[in-house]
Amino acid sequence: MARFEPVLLRGIGQLDLTDIENYKQLGGFAALEKALREMTPEAVQGEVSASNLRGRGGAGFPTGKKWSFLPKDGRPRYLVCNCDEAEPGTFKDHLLLEQAPFQIIEGLLISAYAINAAQIFMYIRGEFLEGFRIFKRALDAARLQGYLGKRILGTDFSMDIVVHRGAGAYICGEETAMLESIEGKRGEPRLKPPFPANAGLYGMPTVVNNVETVSCVPHIIERGAQWFASIGPEKCPGPKIISVSGHVVRPGNYEVPMGIPARELIEEYAGGLFPGRRLKAIQPGGGSSAAIFEEDLDTGIDFDSLAAKRTMLGSGGFVVMDDTTCMVRASQTLTRFFEHESCGQCTPCREGGQWVARMVSRLEAGEGNESDLRVLSTINDTITGTNLCPLGDSIMPFLSSVLRRFPEEFADHVREAGCPFRVGVAASMAS
Repeated sequence: MARFEPVLLRGIGQLDLTDIENYKQLGGFAALEKALREMTPEAVQGEVSASNLRGRGGAGFPTGKKWSFLPKDGRPRYLVCNCDEAEPGTFKDHLLLEQAPFQIIEGLLISAYAINAAQIFMYIRGEFLEGFRIFKRALDAARLQGYLGKRILGTDFSMDIVVHRGAGAYICGEETAMLESIEGKRGEPRLKPPFPANAGLYGMPTVVNNVETVSCVPHIIERGAQWFASIGPEKCPGPKIISVSGHVVRPGNYEVPMGIPARELIEEYAGGLFPGRRLKAIQPGGGSSAAIFEEDLDTGIDFDSLAAKRTMLGSGGFVVMDDTTCMVRASQTLTRFFEHESCGQCTPCREGGQWVARMVSRLEAGEGNESDLRVLSTINDTITGTNLCPLGDSIMPFLSSVLRRFPEEFADHVREAGCPFRVGVAASMAS
């Protein structure tokens, strides 16, 4: 099978794209020059809308429509780039930050031009220290060559980028918690409405876009909306970077057309499962997503196809689990993560998440009982949909999906007062 020609990852691994001259050699900043010299902001926004680019940060909301929500009331507008990538199983923004910083910068400048932004803010996850340093050097290089600052490329467009480092809080990946953090406050989600488009950063109209989303923008401007829309499904087009991890031969970031079947992603790109192993479950959208299973391998990897399977593409963290995986143990790992990362603002998330993590941990330790299983099978409706932000809604999807699929595995942890699955796998692997 011929591999998909890379768009966002083009040149990575072949050229040092942290060098501005190498980036320009690949055509870098040509789209910015085209936008500033040949297009109005409205035309740029129209091109992005026509491409049907959907946000790559998790929600999949159409980018052009998101931009269009900004009120035309004369107030200054802000553009915030979300690089607080902390979803378990997702690591594609990390790659773009460290390997293709100028692509992000170009995408941010074109996006800011399109929405008439007064300032760009780049929010980088605190743990991405090397990426932060690389991005800061890239900003300096872009500024020296006239791609950043006053009268960019000799036009009337002036813009700069403020870099803000987070402090390792998963909750700050939620857009309003991120805005609170930039303002110097505790990172907690805001009550909506008002939405950021009307009252965002410092109370001003604000757009928050993901790193991968803005990285698509230069390519749309350079090659046209029709080209972008021709890749993948009509309602969900374009290239997508999928972070594949878990029990595959070649884990890593793979750029694929939206809608590629899960089977092809695993077998053709990631090299398949380890010899002698069978697929047990997949998280297609990182730790927040419900699992899909062997019968779902022909499902397209895109927002709509996965939503039809009652799960989500999310930010593209594709975690593959084979038949050596204990689903109770996997559930324990995720529920403890969400318990730890809750900001504590919402009772269902703060209290419910804590109790769910405790119950699953009891089961894995061999201290659970039938009552724990009954509560876990019914608590989803109590926790999900009752919180200010998606974190509370992320606690149950994976657990609920594997509890429905493998009820005997959970029951065995109660009946045998421990994890018989892990013991059985260890014995089979030793023999």
